[in-house]
Amino acid sequence: MSADLALQIWSRLRPDDRAWLVSLARLAGPDARVALVGGAVRDALLGSTPLDLDVVVEGVDVEALARATGLPMTFHPAFQNATVTLPDGRYADLVRARRETYPVAGQNPVPAPGTLEDDLRRRDFGVNALALTVSPIGPAAVLDVTGGLDDLHGRTLRPLHAKSLHEDASRLVRGARLAARLALTAHPELLVQVPDALKLAGQTPRVWAELKLLLAEPRPGAVLRTLRAWGAGALLPDTTLLDTLDDLRGEGQTVTPQSYAAALLHASADPDALAARLELGDRPAALLARACSDTFYPDGTPERQLRALLRPDAYVPLTGRDVLALGVPPGPAVGKALAHLAGLRHAGQVHSADDEQAELRSYLAGKRPQRGP
Repeated sequence: MSADLALQIWSRLRPDDRAWLVSLARLAGPDARVALVGGAVRDALLGSTPLDLDVVVEGVDVEALARATGLPMTFHPAFQNATVTLPDGRYADLVRARRETYPVAGQNPVPAPGTLEDDLRRRDFGVNALALTVSPIGPAAVLDVTGGLDDLHGRTLRPLHAKSLHEDASRLVRGARLAARLALTAHPELLVQVPDALKLAGQTPRVWAELKLLLAEPRPGAVLRTLRAWGAGALLPDTTLLDTLDDLRGEGQTVTPQSYAAALLHASADPDALAARLELGDRPAALLARACSDTFYPDGTPERQLRALLRPDAYVPLTGRDVLALGVPPGPAVGKALAHLAGLRHAGQVHSADDEQAELRSYLAGKRPQRGP
């Protein structure tokens, strides 16, 4: 069975990724262990082609191995890990097999050398604690020391130990992202740990990083809905706007992460503080301001898309082309006419394009010079 699963995972990998893993195992030497771990193994077993490669190595110096690949790399001495840039521009992480302890909940763990099995046990959820060991000739075996295969078969998201979300509350958001993306059901043990995770969220900086990653998910609204169902909806403003944007994306419309972020800011009681915590920058707030303005934006733009949700009664105001067609002469008169209409909109005196046309005709009638008899 393990051999069949190993071949199933291996067949899902890209040919160039298979070749790279084999070369890595060859470079590591006969006394080392090299294993593809985590999301790549999970996704391959679920039938998709993994793009992100996380590799755990045991019995070999990670920095030396990364340099031996001949690829651009960055070494991270605190955890003895390396990030390698693959020929196509993707990144692969080389991780020294380790154990971890959390002296202070919510803060960075303290690593110590360990075995491949130790490394799998330190992870967040069973579905992320699977490994495919690799030899110089190809796949060796699937390693499951936590029951992750059963979780994957049952589509269950189970934390690996009773203090998992206490030690790192960001796992709560990461779990919601996984559950929404992969249609996983929360294990009862996960739900038991949610209140403790919420208490510690404020002292876990990684929570905000995970919440920002939520905006890049295929269905951010589904992630927020999952958090609410787990009793953790208070981490973000309560809004159904993200669900509506999910629906638009499902219909084939382009919906950017900036649009999702703008929708969250609109629902927030303190949008500036939320933008700062999520490190959103200025773009979502600027997009929101444009969407809430009366400035014309064409169909298909994020501004027009958001405006339809935030101001369903809004109409498309007259443009320069429209006022020219209604008889305004080219030149400064066009700007003056548009400014006049904008003033009426801000004063709430026009409520449709027809109202604007009528007001413009009155405006033009009053401005035209009287002709002699």
